[in-house]
This record gives sequence, C-alpha cells and structure tokens, in this order.
Amino acid sequence: MVNIDTVYQKVLAIANKEQRGYITPQEFNLFADQAQMDIFEQYFYDINQFNRIPGNDTEYADMLTLLEEKIAIFKNIKLLNYSSPYFQKPRELYRLGTLETGFGEIEQVTNKEYLNIKLSPLAKPTLKRAVFVDTPQGYRIYPTFTNNVQCHYIRKPRTAKWGYNIIGENALWDPNKSENFQLHPSEENNLIIKILALAGIAIKDVNLYQIASQEDAKNIQQEKQ
Repeated sequence: MVNIDTVYQKVLAIANKEQRGYITPQEFNLFADQAQMDIFEQYFYDINQFNRIPGNDTEYADMLTLLEEKIAIFKNIKLLNYSSPYFQKPRELYRLGTLETGFGEIEQVTNKEYLNIKLSPLAKPTLKRAVFVDTPQGYRIYPTFTNNVQCHYIRKPRTAKWGYNIIGENALWDPNKSENFQLHPSEENNLIIKILALAGIAIKDVNLYQIASQEDAKNIQQEKQ
C-alpha cells in the first residue's frame, strides 16, 4: 500500500498556496481517488497489450509478471448469496474471474447461447457441467443451484481518503479517518504525478498540468519499453 499522507504532503510541497494555488483536502481526496482508479484500470489495458508480446528471460523485467503482482492484492474469493433465481454479485466486484461449485468451474454463456444449449440433449447443462448467464440482477446458473457457489473475482480498490480534523484554521491529518492507497508501493510516484495533473486543471495552472502530464507520459513510455 501507499501511505496517503506521504502523497498528500509531497503534492502540497509542489502545489502549495504561495507558489501554485491551494488544494483543499476535499479536492485532494477527489483527485486521489481518480488517480488511483486511473492507474488500476490501466493494469488491464497493459495486460492485454503485453499478452501479445513474449516475456523475456529476466523475471523482474517481464511486465506481465509485474502487472500480475500489482493486481494480486485485489484478487478475492467469496461465497455468493442466493436470492431466487440469482446469485448476488459482490458489491466490490470490478472484474469477474470464475464461478465454481463442488463439481468444478461453471462455464459462462450468453442468454442466446443458453437457449440453444438447453434444447440439445447432449449439451444440456448438468450439475457437473453447469453454465451461468451474467445479468444486471446477478448470476443465473443452470441447472439451478441455491448454495455453495464461489466467485473468484478482482475487487475495486477502496476509496482513498486523507482524513483530517480542523484545529484552529488548519486541517491536521487523522490516520483513524484515513484510507491509504491500495496500490503497489511502486506506484507512489505515479500517484503524485497524476494528482498534480488533476490539481493543475482545478487551480488553472497550465504549467503544473503540462509538467505533470509530460512526466506521466514519460513514465508510461519507460514502463512499456
């Protein structure tokens, strides 16, 4: 994880009241959450890209290995609740991995595919060869299960928050009210850069935005070389 107060202090050191303009704690928290989600979502675009490129022989230089390490902390397994006829999705779900029962993994199909499958005596779903359809209401499994369905999924990062108390006219950090960034420690610099870019827009500092954006683009290019 990345300590949110460390990032907050570094951001303010660059974009402070005297030099650039003032960033309120509320603004910082909005920028912090946006920056975290931007980095998190980029992982999946990068995985798709690097999956098309053979990995090299150096483990730590293999970007797929590094990306999987960064995503690992968000992987979760949960026993799903049943509310007929659907199994409810985890509230923090970002991306579904697999569903499974004691009989094994359940195959995902579209609703149209299921309509065709159920008409075939050979392909018709059974307990050992179940299928499911992902719907807005939840997961519909065929044949019907009512319990013991596990969901393997990637959860969303919890919302980053710099919590504080007002003492006099100053906002003082309160770790008990705060939520650290959940990203890999190596992302600290990327978080600072992205927050500064967002802050540059908010305080209408074109130079700050351009500098942060250029640094962000340089980092992305270096990571993908």
